[in-house]
Amino acid sequence: MSFDSLGLAPALLRALADYGYTRPTPIQAAAIPPSLEGHDLLAAAQTGTGKTAAFALPLLQKLSTSGQTMTRRPRALVLTPTRELAAQVHENLRDYGKHMQVSATTIFGGVSMGPQINALRRGVDIVIATPGRLIDHMQQRTLDLSAVETLVLDEADRMLDMGFLPALKRILVALPKKRQTLLFSATFAPAIKTLALEFMHNPREVSVSAPNTVTTLVSHQVHPVDAARKRDLLLHLLSADSRRQSLVFSRTKHGADKLVTYLNASGLRSAAIHGNKSQNARTRALSDFKSGRVTVLVATDIAARGIDIEQLPIVINFDLPSVAEDYVHRIGRTGRAGMEGLAVSLVSHDESGLLHDIRKLLKQDIAINPVAGYEPSAPLRLDAGAPRPKQGGGGQRQQTRAPRQGKPAGSARPNGYAPQGRGEHAAGNQRRRSNHRPAAKA
Repeated sequence: MSFDSLGLAPALLRALADYGYTRPTPIQAAAIPPSLEGHDLLAAAQTGTGKTAAFALPLLQKLSTSGQTMTRRPRALVLTPTRELAAQVHENLRDYGKHMQVSATTIFGGVSMGPQINALRRGVDIVIATPGRLIDHMQQRTLDLSAVETLVLDEADRMLDMGFLPALKRILVALPKKRQTLLFSATFAPAIKTLALEFMHNPREVSVSAPNTVTTLVSHQVHPVDAARKRDLLLHLLSADSRRQSLVFSRTKHGADKLVTYLNASGLRSAAIHGNKSQNARTRALSDFKSGRVTVLVATDIAARGIDIEQLPIVINFDLPSVAEDYVHRIGRTGRAGMEGLAVSLVSHDESGLLHDIRKLLKQDIAINPVAGYEPSAPLRLDAGAPRPKQGGGGQRQQTRAPRQGKPAGSARPNGYAPQGRGEHAAGNQRRRSNHRPAAKA
């Protein structure tokens, strides 16, 4: 199958050809035709499979053929969980629509509202936004959503994980009831289904992969190591090819900063990206990483959303994620666009349960290969998952989302990792907290 067979406009085909894209990915082939026909859509696919183009191409075609409104109010709204992903979607829309007269802008936190207000006043066809900042504009009446014809929820599962459900509902009720809604998610969890039934009209459902699966192009390795020697082993692995771009995941913002200080002092060009960084610093770090000026990017889970580098060769989990599903999202940064990738995890003894949960989720073993000179003092235990916290306080804990199937709603952090306060890295905790707290700000 080629893009020509999907009914796309010549201007889009020309842009795709400019970038060497000739054949759609499975999710693009499945999602584009019903989107062009105007159906609401529930689309599920693993990360790195071309989901952005699956909604961006039909969205651009619809806007280019329906004509521009006199008021230039936004006719399409794309909601994303993070600033980086919003910026990435904007870049993709600009690339695919470069032969069309369709305008787009981003709205997210961490930067001044002034330029965003000015862009909205000038008029724009597409707004790509994070929920928190979009709510700010709605409250200040600087954004009119009454002309929105198409809504896209990108990575809806992640937005629910981050506690955005109240904000999403507030935004959804402010939109015209007569619209097309395209919802993209890694899985169709119960909370996603509930959201879809409440705000979508007879949605078509497309899914091109089983839930929580990863591409076969990624190889997995675990290096067991004592926690105290993790930094040394990381430096050893990175120094083997100091020119190779490497994305390193830290569970905490403080840990990410400490790693960058250590790696830079060791001669490796490194930068951190997390929620305590200013938006300018986050943008600069990502730009430097993409250009090769920085070869090691140390990121927390949320900040890594939107990192889209086709030839990223390796992802290293310095810390395993507290929730097994996040492993799938992390390693989805490599093995993209048909390229092979490598996912390496440095696992200490007190993370054994987390590794057990990841292997169980993926339904596959992951090779455990000690590195000579860095062998752990105690072997990993893979006979049980991570411990679950006991319910206390005399009441049932409320959920921000439905529990993941087959897995209790909460899980404890490994020993030695204190819970994070409010801020960007709270995502790992937010899915296990009461829904009486504010939604995360992006």
